[in-house]
Amino acid sequence: MDLRHLRYFQAVAEELSFSRASRRLYIAQPALSRAVQELEHELGIRLIERDRRTVALTPAGTVLLHETALLLERFEESIRRVRRTALGEEGELRLGYIGPPTQRFLGRLLHDFRHRYPNVSVHLEERTPERVWEMVAKGRLSVALTRPLPGQGGRALETLLLRNEPLGIVVPKHHRLMQEEAVTWEMLAQESLIVLARREGVGLHDEILAACRAAGFTPKIAYSPSLMGTVLSYVEAGAGVGIATDSVAASSMPSALRFLPVTPEKTVPLVLVWNPEDDSPTVQAFRGLVSEWLSGGKLWQTMSD
Repeated sequence: MDLRHLRYFQAVAEELSFSRASRRLYIAQPALSRAVQELEHELGIRLIERDRRTVALTPAGTVLLHETALLLERFEESIRRVRRTALGEEGELRLGYIGPPTQRFLGRLLHDFRHRYPNVSVHLEERTPERVWEMVAKGRLSVALTRPLPGQGGRALETLLLRNEPLGIVVPKHHRLMQEEAVTWEMLAQESLIVLARREGVGLHDEILAACRAAGFTPKIAYSPSLMGTVLSYVEAGAGVGIATDSVAASSMPSALRFLPVTPEKTVPLVLVWNPEDDSPTVQAFRGLVSEWLSGGKLWQTMSD
């Protein structure tokens, strides 16, 4: 038995006429009659009572007609789902991300993605950059928005640069550095600095230390909390000067604080990362949307809204 036999039987059963069913299917009537007989022979039961004038379903034929309709409908929906999956229109996207750098645009980006691909199930996981890279490499995340890591080239993952984010300082409104026309790294030599812990962002942490060393001093780090929100709280409490990227200033920084750029400019990248060995259609669809946002300037217009 194959689907052809069932489709032929369904046409005859619905039309209750071999001639009308043959015209509907665009096949010769003898071939249609033979297919129904083969189906009956395989099942070992009579499905259709026919003579020269009438065609009628047996009780078994009535049941098979109902079940055939359900089976063929389910089969056709399965084919549609397979095709949608192949096009990235259905499936699952497990997206990893780091918090503050993505806060201003991630929600809108995902809203756009879900609007275009409503049948794709999106699962979000906020993790540290190190953890994100590990999970993408192991296939536990489909794609991620994160920072590059030292030595990540050995992981055979692909990246797309989203933005080089400038580093700056976060200070209270009344801080003395607010009076400076331009803040340099050398001016931070005597300040107590508050920097995100290295375990939470090795690339960011190391770039800050490198900038300080290039300016000729070893930074005095007062606190290294695990959350950027805690960095801001320390600054607001007067415990020191925070160092962060401008994306922090563009997100939920308290109104009592100000972000100041520092010269010479130092940046840390934000990238999209995925595993080319697991480049599913849903990942390709998401990557295409991100590329579209980048080329149109939409990604970083969102940052300034």
